[in-house]
Amino acid sequence: MESQVISKKRVAEHGEVLTGKSEVDAMLDLVKQETERIDSRFLEPACGTGNFLSEILERKLPFVEVRYGKSQIEYERYAILAVSSIYGIDILEDNVQQCRQRLFEIFESHYSRIFKDKAKKECCETVRFLLKRNIIWGDALTLKTAGEGSEYIVFSEWSFVSGNKLKRRDFTFHDLLDHEGMKELPLFSDIGEDVFIPEAKKEYPPTHFLEIARVQ
Repeated sequence: MESQVISKKRVAEHGEVLTGKSEVDAMLDLVKQETERIDSRFLEPACGTGNFLSEILERKLPFVEVRYGKSQIEYERYAILAVSSIYGIDILEDNVQQCRQRLFEIFESHYSRIFKDKAKKECCETVRFLLKRNIIWGDALTLKTAGEGSEYIVFSEWSFVSGNKLKRRDFTFHDLLDHEGMKELPLFSDIGEDVFIPEAKKEYPPTHFLEIARVQ
């Protein structure tokens, strides 16, 4: 049986209790269609070592393989899209490091199994870069990063444009949640009503997805 507690000290200081696999599976089954959409975005505000996020990626990648596995460049493109759709925050730095590594190893195992010695170092570098940007060491309650030089958490939105070029736009988590337009927006809006469109803190030029880790 898997342990859901790393230490009593962590439970006392941070309320850390890891979610078991059976609970993860049951909860994700409630949104099964979304977990099977390659580009569907997920944010886990207390991601721990990645129990939820790793299962989401494990569900997405087989769909990438079925649809695009016959073309390496297409598989790489959509596998990276799947990785880029996963976001997490955790207040414990070791959890963040483990979560990033765990997600990377899931991607790498699928990728290397399919393409073996044709797997590209540049593609793995892109995935590591995306995970560094998307899995944040911070506090989802204060909306700020942890450690020295604490500042508002910034998330990157990734979208493919012009074929294999990846567009990055950065948004502060604080602005996304605190915007008055978001607070007043009804749950269901009629077509034609104003819709809240957040303003990016920074935008980057579209870059080929195999080069993005080196350029940005």
